[in-house]
Amino acid sequence: QVQLVESGGGLVQAGGSLRLSCAASRRTSTNYRMGWFRQAPGKEREFVAWITWSGGSTGYSNSVKGRFTISRDNSKNTCYLQMNSLKPEDSAVYYCAATPSSVGGSKLSDYYYWGQGTQVTVSS
Repeated sequence: QVQLVESGGGLVQAGGSLRLSCAASRRTSTNYRMGWFRQAPGKEREFVAWITWSGGSTGYSNSVKGRFTISRDNSKNTCYLQMNSLKPEDSAVYYCAATPSSVGGSKLSDYYYWGQGTQVTVSS
């Protein structure tokens, strides 16, 4: 069992930056792929980014590519999402997820474990 706790959300103006963190309750460095998803009110949860256990490969949705960066520090069992050039449409609850699978990563069904989410609000 892996417990995930997100932090770092908040209110920021358009064009600003935030860094989200996801702390895992146990070691996730061995074969655990990590991902970030988000869900805005009235919308389905959508993929944002994933990273392999080694950090050597990443993937992003087209809507955040070039603005967001996913990374991880396995010594701290923590995954990060650096969000730059934020837009009002980035406002959502952001969820961290983990899977022991070594394939996939952009689908909700790829992940076994989920955090409770952290709110990000971008004002115009």
